[in-house]
Amino acid sequence: MIYDAVINNGRWFDGTGAPSAIRNLGIRNGRVAAVSAESLDETGCPRVIDAGGKWVLPGIVDIHTHYDVEILNSPALSESLRHGVTSIFLGSCSLSTIHVDPSDAGDLFGRVEAIPRKHVVEALARVKTWTSAQEYVDALESLPLGPNVAAFIGHSDIRAAEMGLDRATRKDVRPSALEQASMERQLVEALDAGFVGMSAQQLMFDKLDGETCRSRTLPSTYAKPKERRRLNAILRQRGRVMQAGPDPTNPLSTGSMAFTSVGIWRKRLKTSMLSAADIKSNKFAVAILGPLAHLVNRLGGDLRWQHLPVPFEVYADGIDLVVFEEFGSGAAALHLTDEMERNIMLRSEEYRRQFRKDYDQKFGVKVWHRDFFDAEIVECPDDSVVGKTFGQVGVERGVAHPVDAFLDLILEHGTKVRWRTTISNHRPEILDKFAQDKGVQIGFSDAGAHLRNMAFYNFGLRLLRRVHDAELAGRPFMTVEAAVHRLTGELADWYGVDAGHLRLGDRADLVVIDPAHLDDSLDSYSESPIAEFDNLSRMVNRNDKTVTAVFVGGEYAFGEGEAAPVLGNRRIGKFLKAGAH
Repeated sequence: MIYDAVINNGRWFDGTGAPSAIRNLGIRNGRVAAVSAESLDETGCPRVIDAGGKWVLPGIVDIHTHYDVEILNSPALSESLRHGVTSIFLGSCSLSTIHVDPSDAGDLFGRVEAIPRKHVVEALARVKTWTSAQEYVDALESLPLGPNVAAFIGHSDIRAAEMGLDRATRKDVRPSALEQASMERQLVEALDAGFVGMSAQQLMFDKLDGETCRSRTLPSTYAKPKERRRLNAILRQRGRVMQAGPDPTNPLSTGSMAFTSVGIWRKRLKTSMLSAADIKSNKFAVAILGPLAHLVNRLGGDLRWQHLPVPFEVYADGIDLVVFEEFGSGAAALHLTDEMERNIMLRSEEYRRQFRKDYDQKFGVKVWHRDFFDAEIVECPDDSVVGKTFGQVGVERGVAHPVDAFLDLILEHGTKVRWRTTISNHRPEILDKFAQDKGVQIGFSDAGAHLRNMAFYNFGLRLLRRVHDAELAGRPFMTVEAAVHRLTGELADWYGVDAGHLRLGDRADLVVIDPAHLDDSLDSYSESPIAEFDNLSRMVNRNDKTVTAVFVGGEYAFGEGEAAPVLGNRRIGKFLKAGAH
């Protein structure tokens, strides 16, 4: 047999959690054609890789991205590929681009996901020809895809398209019988086209961009139980997934979404919920998440929490950060797009009094810890404040309250003040517990969104490093095989897509990793301009010595920080249809 590629002497992981072994792999016609302890015949093979001392594992699956816009401009999605991610999911958080027009898509994505609205509108206006889910799939497969793509259809997408964005975001408006039937038909069409399910949202600090409905919450949040039940019934019947985003400040929302998964007197609903996180503002929340999933599943449900397996460190330019949306004074600032108007408000003592009150609120569930003594300034025209927290600056300047120190600096320097804080996942021992919890899925990278705020493209590598380091230190909390399974085959199997495995006959989506470079380089971030977004500088990860080779569908795509010539010029990824593996 003449192979298209041979990978020799690597420690091979098949994605099932089975023991790893030193093996030689042969790839032919996009599939794994040989897995052998013996040497393979390399005659006529155009690519032979020596993986001695390295790991060979299935490509990582990223179940939560917002690449819905970027994929239209740059379908290679190289920022994920370079870190070994070969399959990505679109359509998270009730947002997709199947049915809404370009302007409404800009309103849906622009502020919630911090993707500049004009680029959303321009991208869709330029390429959108589809009017149905199947036409969308066809359009994706006409692009030179880098990774494989699976998709949810967004509830906010179909609701806004059917009702109009204004009516879809009014509390006193319900869909008519015809509108409800049309939404259900659109969901069925998407499932027929191979979508893995539908995403819905109840989070109340995800706000719309634009002018018409600015600062209203996403359309999905306005749906009443009857509407949700009818859509969920379709997902139950088809065995597909509901990606559910509850309102974390409302225990009733979280409990209702969780127990909807239970299948007493009906089929259970596969439910993927956002998200399992060790939130700094509430260290006791972690004691509820795992047990809740286990209870729901014992009662006949099929619930999984999504979890980012790394510290949730975020950066912000000035006051432009989504966590400010969760309280009134922060949302009021983000509502204003005119800088002069916003600055007038930030100077107002009445506004500052309300901001201090919101900041000092001790009770209630919140995502951001609201501690400006835990917010480090990393860039500023005033070098004297760099490396300090806003709280420290306030003390040094004799400012009575840290809120005033923050607002003073924002007024003085605007978005040139860049700062960072860690919101959650700061305790390693809790991360280790989540990594092992069967009620938790590893994912939630948010790749393609919050371009100036976070970079978790290498989340899978960082989990593997933690597992490997613990093993070397003689305090293992899980095996490397189990960690690989959690990042690959476990996810592909649960969502029902053809990915995540590296056995004889499987699709040849794989990554070669050098464990010697699972090191501190994984923690830093770099910046890379996005040409299609007027060279907006995006936060990215750069640990190019860690991933030495990435294959998608048997094609070499990336390695050691360099893209292969095929990437972006010819389609190597495919649309992953649910139920087709």
